Formats: sequence, C-alpha cells, structure tokens
Amino acid sequence: MEIQKPIRRRRHHPEAFKQAVVEASCEPGASVAGIALANGVNANLVRRWLRDRGIEPPSRRLPVPVKEVASGMAPAFVPLPLAAAEAPSRDIRIEIRRGNTAIKLDWPAQAAGDCAAWLIDWLR
Repeated sequence: MEIQKPIRRRRHHPEAFKQAVVEASCEPGASVAGIALANGVNANLVRRWLRDRGIEPPSRRLPVPVKEVASGMAPAFVPLPLAAAEAPSRDIRIEIRRGNTAIKLDWPAQAAGDCAAWLIDWLR
C-alpha cells in the first residue's frame, strides 16, 4: 500500500481582490489584521500587498495634534481622586476533597496568612 502526501499549492488571489483588501486596510481606523481575518488571508500577506504598492501600513497609535508636537509640549497629566476601596469582610471558604476525605473550612479573612500556612501543611 502506497500513501501519497497531498501536494500543497499556493493560493492565487485575483488582483481585484488584492486591491479591495488594500483599499479597506487604508481606511481610517481600519485594522490590517481585522481586514485580513475577515477576508480569510494572513495579515502579513496584506501588509506585503500594501508594501508592494508603496503604501505604508496604517499605524494603530493615536495621532498627537501638530501644535503640541511643534511647541514641544506634551499633554498634561491630570490626576484623578480615587475613593478608598473598602475590603469586604468576608470569610475564606475552602472545600477540599482528598480521596475519601472532604473538609469544608471557614477561616476569617484577617488571618489569611495563617490559612495559607495551614493549607500548605495539610496538602503535603
């Protein structure tokens, strides 16, 4: 019995298809990877089609306004006040099954370190 391997052949995409994908990739806010995925091709292939046509792939970075770049001023950092988050006073609840043994455990959250130490010792 002879086993034959299937011959892998490169897919050929018509020029009209390539041009449509390239045009879609050049639209503002378009993702090259998203366009490629939607059309069933690899994003690197779409980037090559862009490069072959002399088109720079669109950047995903947000543009910085020209006047800020020219003046050397960066946007100011604006600190926001955050409300102190209160930790919930819930107990630690653990259910452990090991073989035929089952343990249900409630441990105070304030003693979480002691609970961790006990659990490590028990699991050894």
